[in-house]
Amino acid sequence: MSDIETQILKALLDLELAVASLPTAPVKPDLISLFGRIDTLTRQLPPSTDGSLLHYLHKKSYQKARLFLEGKDAENQQGNCRHVD
Repeated sequence: MSDIETQILKALLDLELAVASLPTAPVKPDLISLFGRIDTLTRQLPPSTDGSLLHYLHKKSYQKARLFLEGKDAENQQGNCRHVD
């Protein structure tokens, strides 16, 4: 996994934690900055990046991107775009 992919995985995990904390957080997390961080990192990926990862990130399928980066792409369900077989 490249350095950028590692940073994306961390940002995706941070996003999941932030969303999970919403119901009980006394101060709501800044989700906009987390989305911005993921978008910024996505733009830094080289053209040779796996097409599935790029697809997930561009379609904002963040859980699928996380599973892909964790080596669990086989757990991804087929979406409406029928990208996953």
